[in-house]
Amino acid sequence: MTDVELMKRMLRAVLAANKSGPGVSLSRLQSEYKALTGEQIPHKQMGHASLDTLLHSIPSVVHMERNRTGEMVCFASVSSETAHVAKLVARQRTSKTTGRPQMVNCQMRVKPAAPLILNGRVCVCVCVGGVPTNFKENAVSGKPKPHHYPKDYNPSPGGNYNPQQVQGRIREVLNKYSNGFWVSKLPQLYRELYKQDLPSEAIKDLEHWTHICTVEKPCSSNPNELLLYPSKPPTTPSTTTMSPLPLTPPLSSPRPPASPSTLSPDLRQKLGELLVKYSNGLWAHGLPKLYLDTYKTKLPEHVLENLSLLSDFCTIEYPMPDNPKRAILYKRTREDNHNRRESVEERRAREEVGRRLSTQTVPPLLIPREEYPSVLVGEAANTNGVILRYIGEGYSQAQEALEDKMREFYCCQDNNTRTRDKKSGTPLASLTSGQLAAVRTEEDEEILRAQVTEVMADKVKVYYVDHGFSEVISKAKVFELHEKFFNLPFQATKCQLAGLEPFCQEPAVLKKFESMASGKILLAEILERGQTPLVVLYDTSQDDDVNINAACIKALQDKTLASPLQVNSAYMNVAVRSVCSDGTFYCQLPSRGLAKLTEILEKAEAYFHSQGTSEFLVSRPFCGKGCLARYKGKWSRVEITNLHGSRVLDILFIDLGVQASVEVIELREVPPPFLWDLIAIPPQAVKCCLADLTVSGVGSWTPDAVQWFRDAVLNSTDCSVKIDKLDETKRSVAYVYLFPDKNFQDPARSLNRQMACSICNYMVQTLSKSVSAAGHNMDIYVSVACHPGHFVVQPWRDMYKLVVLMEEMILYYNKTEEKPLKGEKNQIYAAKVENNWHRVLVKGVLTNGLVSVYELDYGKHELVSGTQLRPLIQEFRLLPFQGITAQLAGVKLRQWSEEASILFRNHVEKKPLVAQLEAVQDAHHPWDRKLTVFLVDTSQEEKDVWVHDIMAEFVDELTKEV
Repeated sequence: MTDVELMKRMLRAVLAANKSGPGVSLSRLQSEYKALTGEQIPHKQMGHASLDTLLHSIPSVVHMERNRTGEMVCFASVSSETAHVAKLVARQRTSKTTGRPQMVNCQMRVKPAAPLILNGRVCVCVCVGGVPTNFKENAVSGKPKPHHYPKDYNPSPGGNYNPQQVQGRIREVLNKYSNGFWVSKLPQLYRELYKQDLPSEAIKDLEHWTHICTVEKPCSSNPNELLLYPSKPPTTPSTTTMSPLPLTPPLSSPRPPASPSTLSPDLRQKLGELLVKYSNGLWAHGLPKLYLDTYKTKLPEHVLENLSLLSDFCTIEYPMPDNPKRAILYKRTREDNHNRRESVEERRAREEVGRRLSTQTVPPLLIPREEYPSVLVGEAANTNGVILRYIGEGYSQAQEALEDKMREFYCCQDNNTRTRDKKSGTPLASLTSGQLAAVRTEEDEEILRAQVTEVMADKVKVYYVDHGFSEVISKAKVFELHEKFFNLPFQATKCQLAGLEPFCQEPAVLKKFESMASGKILLAEILERGQTPLVVLYDTSQDDDVNINAACIKALQDKTLASPLQVNSAYMNVAVRSVCSDGTFYCQLPSRGLAKLTEILEKAEAYFHSQGTSEFLVSRPFCGKGCLARYKGKWSRVEITNLHGSRVLDILFIDLGVQASVEVIELREVPPPFLWDLIAIPPQAVKCCLADLTVSGVGSWTPDAVQWFRDAVLNSTDCSVKIDKLDETKRSVAYVYLFPDKNFQDPARSLNRQMACSICNYMVQTLSKSVSAAGHNMDIYVSVACHPGHFVVQPWRDMYKLVVLMEEMILYYNKTEEKPLKGEKNQIYAAKVENNWHRVLVKGVLTNGLVSVYELDYGKHELVSGTQLRPLIQEFRLLPFQGITAQLAGVKLRQWSEEASILFRNHVEKKPLVAQLEAVQDAHHPWDRKLTVFLVDTSQEEKDVWVHDIMAEFVDELTKEV
């Protein structure tokens, strides 16, 4: 079965197995697929830039539609082969979600400070054979940069600590930021407002100043982060307020206790709802836990003490007469209750209550306290008012529970007929704009909360307050909203996208936002917690996190001003601006955009000289924000890439490819006269790799090689490049031939050729050094063992590199449809052995089409079909061949018997050991080189086992027997 067919089958299984309702949301599809298969849908390996394009290319497997909330949902395409499966799944579906909860986009990915990056993969070294490898952590230290303060800044004089003054100032700060903020931000806010440092003692005293503030430790990935809020005002029992829903389910606020002889209407309603779910009865002693799990609040104690309070709406049975506390509760059916006709007076009273309730207010929606909540993004007429809904407990989950209760309350149905409760199912007689109501949707499937926005002759326009969209429906579908459905805040809210304020209604921005964000579940980084929060949105469903705000800004770029990139084209007067440690480099090509950029930045320089720059200080930095910073004495465009607290951040000079860490006071906003012009110019730094010298998945260049490269071309403006190919999947990387001057006609003069020779020499030197000193110990793995006179070892320290290399070879050769080639003796190729691709040396070509090959990394001899040979490209030649031939030291060379060979293999083959080098037999080719080593098994705690001692004892025993 091909990879594509396997993917299709797995995808069908995911879509068919979904029991949470018809279809799987696009934002959840990758996690569902990974839960089933252990890996994500490999859309890039199948030639598609995004998951969307892959799904659209296989309509026989999946089709996509937008649901009522605007979210894209994937459905299994039903064929004659899968129709019976779809019917079975449909029977299994329930109205409520079951199974394990899905954590969607719940946390930002943490990028390690210095990971081992291998062709875009982060490698993790694992233990093989039960023997761990010791790794030492390298501590990197550096001197901090001096802090530059504004001219009017004065430190706290003499270090005097005045608690009363600090308390007053903190109260002023909290009044300004009433929604709270991180404690780590307090020193910066204090310094900005009062031009003094916040005394360190004050941070320690915050928890004790309960009359000033409230310190709270949130559930976050950083245990040291604390939240600071204004102190909560004391409440009196006589004051009744509607509290917004909490983020986490603590016990509800204390209420005046109901009289022991009665039940409150709210408690009565909740108990009735619980008993409906247990038609076969519910033990009374299980009621408190069930009530707490369902409503997140304790059941009043007097209920169990006096079960007769429940007798008017449930039946109570005592199966154990000698134990009155053991009772079973049954909810009475409609037939059990007294059913009578509603009087005119009751109907008028009910309508009056309905009118009163329909204009009742609901509690405000609180912004989640976590820094990166998940949100479902809706539509946006402009980026200053994007509709979204928060995902999680207390938000989307509470909304789903409420809508389930509304469906049950307003729609009573059996298998064949639908009957409506007269009190809950009667349409409203009169409607007014602004009125709240319960609305049956056009599909007649859901009952949702809505607000009337326009009343027409026989129809009405309503806005669904929990979903954020409007609809025109029949008046017959609008009902009274019961008072118990007012407790949950409206879930549809608005946010403002940071950095897009001047471009909030630009068609290109809104089009990009619609394609990248609408209907998707994303992460929202909350920068300001106001009535309309200021946020940055991230899509974390792909391999790399995508900053939606930054992507919308880039939609305004004029592509005609981008650097020209055409395959087989040559460019002179190229400036190399940055060389990275992995061998990639950034250069500037002559272009119309570069000329315009230079002109605008010169004008901005003059503008800053005339106006001053202090008023353009960046007050609120965030990832993806574009601004200006100094580079070699001139202002240049930068993008913020990471923040380290409130003072230090990482930036990328987007026109130079240079990364740096600076203080926030070193950044400046782009002056308004130049904003639109600078936004329109795409980044002028082109990311390049040397063609035929691709940075492989087995490691970075050596420091010496990088330094040689930098010395040769860095900051030279007279280079030439010839573009060999473009790789759009790796963020538009250009593979080029680089020349140090304008002469690009002679390929031998390219830096590519010079670097290739340097790397080959380095590989030979590295391999020689790794086995070069007698008495040197090294960790090895014995891949093949014939007898003590011939076995093959692999250096343990590079085994993970070999694993990654073979993964890269599988990805490359399995999707490359090159014609088979004719293998030649003593030449190196890539060969497919079973299901893996190996680096091999051809030892002989047989007449029957088979080829005898030697696996250069494992030391095995194999016979393969000649059709399984492929050229071994330069990228896969950088890692030295890992299979090294060896013989055992400490024993005499002899013709080893079968028994001795078996004994030797049992002790060493497929095992990690320590090899102590005795001698090296050098050769021209690395695969002909041979080592003489002692082998030591260090896996036993009591002692080390020297293999040559075992073999010597065995030979002695045989000699005695003879």
